[in-house]
Formats: sequence, structure tokens, C-alpha cells
Amino acid sequence: MASHDATDTATTAVPEVAPVFLPTVWGDFFINYSPEPFQMSEERMTERSNQLKERIIGLFSCSTIVEQLNLVDTLQHLSVDHHFHEQIDSTLRSTHAGEFNSSSLHDVALRFRILRQQGLWVSPDVFSKFKDEDGAFHVNITNDPRGLLSLYNAAYLFIHGETELEESISFARQHLESMEGKLEYPLAEQVRRALHLPLPRTLKRVEALHYMSEYKQEPMHNSSILEFAKLDFNLLQRLHLKELKALSRWWKNLYQEVGLNYSRDRVVECYFWAYTAYYEKEYTCARMILAKIIAIIIMTDDTYDVRATLVECRQLNEAIQRWEESATSLLPEYLQKFYLMLMSTFKEFENELKPDEKCRVSFSTKAFQILSSNYLQEAEWFHQNHKPRFNDQVKVSSVCSGGPWVCVGLLVGMGDTATKEALEWALGCTDAVRACAEVTRFMNDLASFKVQITSPRLPPLYCLSFDHDDTPD
Repeated sequence: MASHDATDTATTAVPEVAPVFLPTVWGDFFINYSPEPFQMSEERMTERSNQLKERIIGLFSCSTIVEQLNLVDTLQHLSVDHHFHEQIDSTLRSTHAGEFNSSSLHDVALRFRILRQQGLWVSPDVFSKFKDEDGAFHVNITNDPRGLLSLYNAAYLFIHGETELEESISFARQHLESMEGKLEYPLAEQVRRALHLPLPRTLKRVEALHYMSEYKQEPMHNSSILEFAKLDFNLLQRLHLKELKALSRWWKNLYQEVGLNYSRDRVVECYFWAYTAYYEKEYTCARMILAKIIAIIIMTDDTYDVRATLVECRQLNEAIQRWEESATSLLPEYLQKFYLMLMSTFKEFENELKPDEKCRVSFSTKAFQILSSNYLQEAEWFHQNHKPRFNDQVKVSSVCSGGPWVCVGLLVGMGDTATKEALEWALGCTDAVRACAEVTRFMNDLASFKVQITSPRLPPLYCLSFDHDDTPD
């Protein structure tokens, strides 16, 4: 890292900083990428999708609760459930309100998981029928791999204090591991994936890719559903590639014009994070805004960490708090370009929103100002050689993870879904937002524990060792 001198002035020339980070592995791949044409036009594919969608809607009138649950499960596995929000919501509310007396572990666990995913409460007592008086599972279910897999995935929706579900995970995992090599495709592959990463924690689009090849092997598969899923996946993938091309061009122009050679070139990863939050067609604006917000977080983080002197960190934070073009005069030339780019990008956000949605950008601006203040605090600690207490460091570094701003940024482009109350809740850094930020911080620090000692950011684990007069190792 470049040495920082607290006596530097804003006019001091900053020497060229050698890139600290590895270059992007993508280069201009997505800028230059031209996908092969489809066998049929996008218009014809969309028309065919709409025809199939109507057929699938008709399947919701199927006679039994188990058939309805399996239909919903299939649509979720194939990542097309967003096309059937109304039908799924109506079906699951009816299922939740009605009686359910199945003796099948798979059916009971499937109902439990799908209803809890929908936010409908189901007691873990539903699994009591599969246990003896001592609370141990009956021996006979150890020979039911499909039921055990459903139990395993369902139990991951436990909440704090539901120890019986945590025990169910251990029980199911033990028996699934013992039979993993004896199962046939596609169940064997589904068990393998779940043991690596349980279904509730899996990225839906990744699961869809796997399940499309497996679903046709299911005895009760529906050809209309499979065709619809393939068409939808291809159409959405084409849209995502167009978005990534546009975002990559935006980033390349910005990277060159502002002179960000010291910052990580990770725009593809920024898009991926936004894509995992929402992949649906209607959230193009939300994805692009969130991806740019994450890119700004990385640029700002690297500016405070890698390039700016302490004086420049203070000046940059002051300019961000003022948030007006006249504050540009506070900054050295390279930060002037960076600062004007920030303001221009936020203005672009406003232009992409409807008139009654533009106020959301003010919430994003405030979240950015909070982030900047905490970046400055870390820089101050570093230059003063101050080793903060663990709790103090966690409070600051959790904000510096970018998590709180991302929670606000998630909502900015989401149309009617994002209410003023939701934005205020996210900006207020509630317990849920803070917990997400802390998890992000700790996971990041565990991955880069040794590397970041040379950064202004002192990992919280080091601060914990200082609290206990111990070494980090």
C-alpha cells in the first residue's frame, strides 16, 4: 500500500500507484460477445411461452393438495414460479388453511418447506408422527431417501430455538451420506447437491439449470412445463447478457475517464451479485442500479484504502457529505473526476426512475454518506495506529462491508414494491440489516484474513485478539 502522510495537502501531487489487485479475468468478453441466434425469433418464443403459460395455469386446478404442492415445487425448481405469483399465493394460502393428514415424510416435509418459504407459519410438530415417544425418528424412514432429502431441505428453514429441526438436519444428513452412492439418477444428483448446499440456500438460476435436465426423468414430468422453463431461461439469459454488455461498457468508460487504475476491476461480479438478488425481466432497472451501487462501493473502498492520503480521505468525505458540485474544489484532480462521476451516476439513477420514485435516490445518497463516514473512521484509526476494541471495530467495519447501502440499493429500482417505509427501514440499519452486514464482514475477513493486515481495515478478529491480549493466530 502507498505510504500515507497526515501532513500532505490536497494539492500534493500523488504518484502513480501500481495496481494492487489482479486484473479482471473477463477483459472485454461481454462487451464483444455476440450470442448465437435462436432457432426461432424472440417474438415467436415469447408467443409460445404465453401459450404454455396458460396451459400451466390450468394445472393449478389439479385435484389434490399433494399434486398442487408438487406443481409449485416444480415451478420453483425450474425458476419460473415468478410467472405464477397469483396462482401460487392462492394455492398455498388454501393449503395452509386446510387439513393435511399425509403419512408420507416427503409430502409433509414438502408442505412444511414450501409454506415456510411463502412466509406461512408451520409448526415443526408436523414431524412428530415420524418419531417415537423418546423423540427419535422411526427406523423405517431411514430407507426413504426421497423423504429424507425433503426433510433435510425443509429443516433448513428453522428459526432460532428450533433445536428439533437442527437435529433433523443432522439425522437426515447422516443417512443421506450413507446411501449417496447407492441412489439412481436424478435423485442421486439431487442428494449430492443438497449435501453440498441445501435447497433453501441455493441460487435459483443454478438449480434451474440442473433441474431442467433432471425433470424429464421424473415419472410425472409435464412436457409443457419443461418447454416453458427452457424458453423462459433462454429469453432471460439473452436479456441478462444485454444488460451485462451495457454495464461493462459503462464501467470501461468510467474506469478510463476517471483513472481508476488503482481500483479492482470487478464489474461482472457486481452484476452477478445484483442478478442473484433478482433475475426477473421486470427488474432490469433494479439490477442495473444495484450493480452500479456495488461498483461504486468497490471504487470508494479502494480509494480510501489504496490511493488517498489521510488528508484526501477527509476531504473526500467532506465533499460527499456536502454532495454538491461546488465541493469539487476541495479535492485533488484525480478525486475531482471521481467525485463528479459519483454525482453523475446518482443523477442517472434519478433519470431512470418514474417521477414519484426519484426521491428514492436521496435514501441511497444518505446511505452512501454513512458508508463514507465509516470508511474515514477506519482510515483515521489506521493512520493513528489505533487498535479499536472488538465491538467498536465490528460496528464500523460492518457498515464498511457495504451491506447497509446494498439493502437500500436493492429497493431503489423495484417499482411499486419499494415503499417509503421500506426504504426508511433499510436506511435505519435495523437488527436484520445489521446482522446481514456483520455476516458479510466476517465472511469477507475470514477469506482475506492474512492479506488485509496491510490495509487500513483492521479485521475484527485482530481486534478480538487485542481485547484478550492474544495473538491473531
